[in-house]
Amino acid sequence: MAEEPRATHRPEDDPFVVRRAKLERLRAAGIEPYVNGFKVTARAAELATDYEDLEPGTETADVVTVAGRLVARRDQGKLAFLVLRDATGEIQLFCRLNVLGEQSFAFAKDLDLGDWVGATGVVLRSRRGELSVQPTEVTLLSKSLSPLPEKYHGLTDTETRYRQRYVDLIANPEVRTVFETRFKVIASIRRHMEAAGYLEVETPMLQPIPGGATARPFVTYHNALDMPLYLRIAPELYLKRLLVGGFERVYEINRSFRNEGMSPRHNPEFTMLEAYQAFGNMESMIELTESIITRAAAEVLGTLTVDYQGVRVSLERPWRRATMAELVSEAAGRELSVHTPVDELRRECRDRGIELEAGWGPGKMLTELFEKLVEHTLVQPTFVTLYPAETSPLARRNDIDPDLTDRFELIITGREFANAFSELVDPIDQRSRFEAQAAAKDAGDDEAMWIDEDYLRAQEYGMPPAGGLGIGIDRLVMLLTDQPSIRDVLLFPHMRPET
Repeated sequence: MAEEPRATHRPEDDPFVVRRAKLERLRAAGIEPYVNGFKVTARAAELATDYEDLEPGTETADVVTVAGRLVARRDQGKLAFLVLRDATGEIQLFCRLNVLGEQSFAFAKDLDLGDWVGATGVVLRSRRGELSVQPTEVTLLSKSLSPLPEKYHGLTDTETRYRQRYVDLIANPEVRTVFETRFKVIASIRRHMEAAGYLEVETPMLQPIPGGATARPFVTYHNALDMPLYLRIAPELYLKRLLVGGFERVYEINRSFRNEGMSPRHNPEFTMLEAYQAFGNMESMIELTESIITRAAAEVLGTLTVDYQGVRVSLERPWRRATMAELVSEAAGRELSVHTPVDELRRECRDRGIELEAGWGPGKMLTELFEKLVEHTLVQPTFVTLYPAETSPLARRNDIDPDLTDRFELIITGREFANAFSELVDPIDQRSRFEAQAAAKDAGDDEAMWIDEDYLRAQEYGMPPAGGLGIGIDRLVMLLTDQPSIRDVLLFPHMRPET
């Protein structure tokens, strides 16, 4: 039997106890406080539009049925004003004693803030100019046992907002706008990808080998197959298998999972767009990245100028391009690259406070210098290109310098928004890169990649030249909604258990 909800050991004047007693009185009077459906004929926003020109003090003959959460009320003797909020806005109920009758009027006035309420009546505009429904019938649809935050907009504690998102959405209407924007951004991306000839596909979330990125996976176990499985850290290797099979343009808006630390930019599960284009390369992925993001901004915000945490960002194309070596050299005040003597790179890292780890080569040290000295300084959109092969195990080597790859990361406001490259399609080179990653894993790097023999087998059948792209949806939404933390754009972010 389920435990009695939270009513034990509460004082008699506790709001939960008071409302629970009211609920029992309703049932004793034959009124069901949780009804089975309700037919709504009008929404708040529709009424506001349809009756925009209705003059103050005018009553229509139009009968509508509305429903919403009760968020405000005023009692003026023989009049009562109840404000209902639905998904589109707010509408006032103009309750009159002589219209509802004594019993129904008393019932309406006894409703609690937070209750879901339905009402049927004529549309009017009060003498004060408030568009209203004058009900002849008021129905309790669902009884609220826990009171809303004070004045229904008082929820400001950050942890409570994230942990009880349902209350946050009630108390802070602007939060709903953030998530509506998120859904519109994703819809814009889907429209763009379809128009560009990409097919949306689905790949496994449970994988026998976690591949496609360097990250620590979550581990589970499948009893029937008697084998460990891993929540995917990326869909990349499965999407590229589809290129081998003959699909030329595929994408997935996917949930991925990484068993790593949490921060304002990181959550254990997150949403990415990954796309792969046969016969493409890094250049075609730069074009795709710019077009996806600028279209989303233009369609959802109506502008390519974004204010993010007090900083103005221009998304006007084309965006800046610079190689990693150029940016690191500029920040360090001397020329540095993957060809700089290893001892000099080690010294540079130590001088910059970077703790070196065994097995780091020049490519890894250059990447660490970039992250330490440069990344946080790139506010306007910047494509950082030519990443070291050492830190890019799935990217094609550059035709001129094989120690580098045709890879870029898009940095905006000091954060990575996208990662893309000309794909490595040579199965022999790919095997050697996997083996280097496996050696790093054996040396203690638990984020290094595994050797995926089936993926190598797929490549051995012949994979077309291709470009691949990953865009972090959560970070893009943070930028377009001016939110400081990834938790502000996730409906249900992960948190420690309540104590």
